[in-house]
Amino acid sequence: MKKFSFLFLLSILFLSGFSKDGYPRNLQADVISYRFSLALNDSTDKIRGNALIKVRFLSLASSIVLDLNGVGSGGKGMIVTNVTISGTSVKWKHIEGKLDIRMNKPAAANDTLEFLIDYSGIPSDGLIISKNKFGNRTFFADHWPDRAHCYLPCIDHPYDKATVDFIITAPDHYKIVASGTVEEESDLPGPNTLTRWYETVPLATKVMTFGAASFAVKPEGLVSNVPVSTWVFPENMVEGFSDYSVAVKPMAYYIGTFGNYPYEKLANVQSKTIYGGLENAGTIFYSENSVTGKSMAEGLIAHEIAHQWFGDCVTEADWHHIWLSEGFATYLTSLYFEAAQGRKRLEKDMSSSRSRVLKYYEKKPAPVIDTTVTNLMELLNPNSYQKGAWVLHMLRYEIGDDKFFKGMRLYFERFKNSNALTADFRKVMEEVSGKNLDIFFRQWLYIAGQPELKFSKQPGKTKNETEIIIEQKQDYLFKFPLELLLKDSTGEKHENILIKDRVTRIIVRDMTDPQITPDPKINLLFRIAEF
Repeated sequence: MKKFSFLFLLSILFLSGFSKDGYPRNLQADVISYRFSLALNDSTDKIRGNALIKVRFLSLASSIVLDLNGVGSGGKGMIVTNVTISGTSVKWKHIEGKLDIRMNKPAAANDTLEFLIDYSGIPSDGLIISKNKFGNRTFFADHWPDRAHCYLPCIDHPYDKATVDFIITAPDHYKIVASGTVEEESDLPGPNTLTRWYETVPLATKVMTFGAASFAVKPEGLVSNVPVSTWVFPENMVEGFSDYSVAVKPMAYYIGTFGNYPYEKLANVQSKTIYGGLENAGTIFYSENSVTGKSMAEGLIAHEIAHQWFGDCVTEADWHHIWLSEGFATYLTSLYFEAAQGRKRLEKDMSSSRSRVLKYYEKKPAPVIDTTVTNLMELLNPNSYQKGAWVLHMLRYEIGDDKFFKGMRLYFERFKNSNALTADFRKVMEEVSGKNLDIFFRQWLYIAGQPELKFSKQPGKTKNETEIIIEQKQDYLFKFPLELLLKDSTGEKHENILIKDRVTRIIVRDMTDPQITPDPKINLLFRIAEF
């Protein structure tokens, strides 16, 4: 395989900026739209494609670099055969997963150009061509986190969002579902069909998608005028229609709590995704085994629908801030169940999440925002999911319900169809709460671990007094509110304490040797080091 030339590497570095996740940002160009035309067949896994990519240039530029895997040692990958700009052929280099397109005439600032790229090949990943559990051939796009460029030329990073148009030609026994709304379904010779789906809302490549399979389709109705539908394999029709019908409930809750649904439709699709669920915008893919007929998918469905607001519409600008996606979806799922089943369900969820966070810390003592991670798949861990959810739960406790939900709505509205970092979320929450949240965000997101608390007690100086001693055993000193439930033979009382020092002492009066229950309402992420 060819290596990068020194000049090619210099050109990428010169034209790009870098973030902590290591992906080079193109500071000269912004992709406005993609139109992917793909031809599928049943005789081979080879696809034929062309991509029409509209780019607005932000400054003078003589080239643009896109992500696209070339053919590797296993014979899989894409071969580019032609590149044109407005019908005129241009030169390009395609090496080491980068397609470097050279323009015949430099583009000026504010110029918009359309690049047409013809290519073909067997996808190395990103498009799963396989058989489902019933032995039927299927095609499912599976882009997360950065696998779209295994078969699509694109900027394969969430920072650059664009509208997308999928035009799929396939044998006529397939139904096609994709991002956006269906614009065309035409019969072709073959017999083949051409199906076009068009998404007008800008998306990150990680949540653009299409699927081709034999589907049974059921409309579930309208939720706030948004059509919701179920797409399952015909052999699973009865079970799938039953299991996925619950989707209207979390969707209605999220609309009422956080704001209008951001896409034209919601299709819940049984698929061959490698994940339990994949939150493609408006077209969620669930693993084929999520269909059981036993109504066991409600939590999964609620999680993936929550992503439509946070992760899809408001998207992390840097991969290391993925808690803004996964932590949010995890906590929103618990909020949905709290609204449906009550506070005890939330406490059960948070207790379970706390156990997972503590167990993971023993394996890998790392912060939520861990800039040492280079393998993006490793970001799918309890820090991103459960600890991220705990950060939101403690923030809610810190600033109160009214301000918390007001802040969540404002954050969604302010960064809708755009990107955000943790600092952006913090700024919104400080704005609505009127509080400086620097210590809160720093200790829970940028410091590894959590408070490790030792509790002890001893008689006070007078009768019916007890001194309770709380010691932070970990190296870094956290600052947090702590509730204690105290019980003795005379009754019970609650004490609310601000913990910020290595050792905190409180005097409890009118109780004899009380029993201590820390955090009775499950509002703090901590471990009891010793009692």
